[in-house]
Amino acid sequence: MGVETVRLVDTPNPVTSVRPWARPFRISLPSLRLRVSERKLLLFLVDALLINGALLVALAAWTDFVVSAEMLLSFSKWFVTLTLVWLLCALFFDCYDLARAASTPHSVRSSSMAALIAVLVYTLIPFLTPPLQSRGLIFLFVGLAVGGVAGWRVAYAQIFIQPWFEQRALVVGAGIAGRHLAAALKTAPAEANPFRGTGYQLVAFVDDNPDHIGTMIEGVPVLDERGVLVSLAQALEVDEVILAITHRHAIADDLFDALLRCRELGLRVTTMSALYERLLGRVPVEHLGRDLHMVVPMEDTAVDRFYGAAKRGCDVILALVGVWVVGILALFVALGNAITSPGPLFYRQQRVGKGGRCFEMLKFRSMVPDAEENGSAVWADEDDPRVTPVGRWLRRTRLDELPQFMNVLRGEMSLIGPRPERPEFTDNLARTVPFYRARHAVRPGISGWAQVRYRYGNSAEDSEIKLEYDLYYVKHASLFLDLRILLLTIPVMLQFMGY
Repeated sequence: MGVETVRLVDTPNPVTSVRPWARPFRISLPSLRLRVSERKLLLFLVDALLINGALLVALAAWTDFVVSAEMLLSFSKWFVTLTLVWLLCALFFDCYDLARAASTPHSVRSSSMAALIAVLVYTLIPFLTPPLQSRGLIFLFVGLAVGGVAGWRVAYAQIFIQPWFEQRALVVGAGIAGRHLAAALKTAPAEANPFRGTGYQLVAFVDDNPDHIGTMIEGVPVLDERGVLVSLAQALEVDEVILAITHRHAIADDLFDALLRCRELGLRVTTMSALYERLLGRVPVEHLGRDLHMVVPMEDTAVDRFYGAAKRGCDVILALVGVWVVGILALFVALGNAITSPGPLFYRQQRVGKGGRCFEMLKFRSMVPDAEENGSAVWADEDDPRVTPVGRWLRRTRLDELPQFMNVLRGEMSLIGPRPERPEFTDNLARTVPFYRARHAVRPGISGWAQVRYRYGNSAEDSEIKLEYDLYYVKHASLFLDLRILLLTIPVMLQFMGY
């Protein structure tokens, strides 16, 4: 991959004549162009308003519609409780994934389920919730909450994906990184496109490579406006300038000055890799060169040390509970295996953990004994004939991983972290995939960011994509992200998304 050098400079003279592509026929409402964070905040605020509005109507019906400020103040703890319950349920059903929110069927299904569960859980919390005296009031509460949230999500999916709500972006660099970004934004099918609903509209590329100038990338023109970068961005009513250059040291001084001027004028300036992280929750290792600090934090802070201690404490407490659950489940697994595939209850396998050290990982046996007769490691397939009848159910629900609570207690694993890989696969992947060993900077986990955001992978290509999710976790690990992964793991298990 060659170095893509782009030289752009801004002149003090404004653009005096704007080309036709620079003046699209559109309603200019910059204040309505929503950022990713603003879209998620809008979804949450309206969701919470509708849920609490449903409760308010039910309470008003309970009091014969005699509503006063004193009553609302006395009921305030109920509204706060309902909002917190809704937030947990919404995270559980991934209601604030913008790609899902932009798809009417996905959004209505997930938000309706979240609203239904939130209302039911809320009505069962003692001492913190109002005693709705009749089934009619409860049904009124449920109907208004579920119907209101579902209707709002339909409106959002139809209205807020329109162009006048999208952020207009100018991409600097039409090389590999820029084309990769355009392909992700433009070409994937609507339902499968993770960029869908994020609200980005590419208006132009800027490059000084003669081979690129005048071409179209996914329907977006590549321009040679080297002398008027800032003025061009203003003429195109751009909200964000995206720097899509593989190696950041290739930025010339004049380009640096132009980008700084854009930022000075209030335009957002970001890199392609930072945008990828923000929108997809992945680190695009293919476009980072050798920028190690873009992947792994280079030093520990006091916050990192507190997080590590708090996470270890949570690991031990939850693992103790998990071992008790495993003991009960083991009775049924042992009985099922004895009937369908006699052999050991547990399966031990070498995996690579933190610091690249190998350890023996424990699982419920899900394959026939001696599944790897020649001793060589092979990927498991979806319809792998080696899997036992009981093992197939265990793998699809991922319950075969639960004995790893013992590994958590021993300090070899954590509840949340990148899944540990076999040494044979690790050695091969580390030679071909950039930054692969960076995932060993943290303890491996029973569940991880890649497991809740990507399908069950069984190939080297899948491992490369999962690595991007793993590195995002390594870079952004926090108690909130751990909680989010924990909540998302449950529906993954219930939907039988494993092999």
